[in-house]
Amino acid sequence: MNLIALLIGLGIERLATQLFHIRRLRWIDRIIDAGFRQAERVSNWPALIPVILITLVLAVPVFLVMFSLGDALLGFPYVLLAIVVLFFSLGPQDIGEDINEYCKAVESSDEEAIRLTAKAIIESDVPDDERERMQCVEEAVCVQANNRLFAVIFWFVVLGPLGAWGYRVTDLVRRRAVFAAARDEAADGPSDSLRDAAVMLHGWLAWIPARLTAIGYAAAGHFDAAIGAWRAPSEQSSDTPSEYNEHLLARVGVAALALGQIEDETLGERGVRGATAANSLVFRLLLIWAVVIAAMTLYGLTR
Repeated sequence: MNLIALLIGLGIERLATQLFHIRRLRWIDRIIDAGFRQAERVSNWPALIPVILITLVLAVPVFLVMFSLGDALLGFPYVLLAIVVLFFSLGPQDIGEDINEYCKAVESSDEEAIRLTAKAIIESDVPDDERERMQCVEEAVCVQANNRLFAVIFWFVVLGPLGAWGYRVTDLVRRRAVFAAARDEAADGPSDSLRDAAVMLHGWLAWIPARLTAIGYAAAGHFDAAIGAWRAPSEQSSDTPSEYNEHLLARVGVAALALGQIEDETLGERGVRGATAANSLVFRLLLIWAVVIAAMTLYGLTR
């Protein structure tokens, strides 16, 4: 049943782009903020405890619905629930749509649109230098594909809808904690510890999917270059699990693209070619994952 729900959910992800605005889940931010305020009242607790409690509170409703449905009506309600949960767990934005908007902005030479569309992919400040921005976008596509897509699929296969939603909840908590810490003027306020704990929890859950995705980049792209990049780590010992995951995905993913130089190619054309190639790499890997998951299901390795 999970395979059926997964295939339908991915189909909706590709086709129902006009519905993506409803999965931004702004109302959950208020619940997370309330949890952060409660956490500040027990500041003597390790910050990881309230972050885990907030995650559990947001994940429990899905568990209760799954438990109440059971095998009713031959499992049809479960499949429907799995499709809905998967839809809200992916994203929130489709990486392909973001790349298309970025490429259109580059082709039109609209600097403001380029900055906005690049920021939607990078999810941080956009470099002013055109070549550096181009590199950041290519790396961010490889990183965001895991965060928005492959890690969700991994946890869906392992734990069903609850796993996919649990991973997305950790991402929502992480994003809100980062925003709250940036908004807090106090350098060492409670928000900073909550941010670090939220980033750490999300990084732990992304650890295995990140490595599977990196292996997939090697299989879907230039294998030798990707493996060579994997064997030449650039991470620091002080990096958090989340930073380590991102550096690995960026390094291996960009190497798997193996983009050579084209004579008389402008930076704009190179930027479009790189972003498009990264999107194609992600799509090829998605097909590989679909085949592998289907084979595992046929051999009874997943539910």
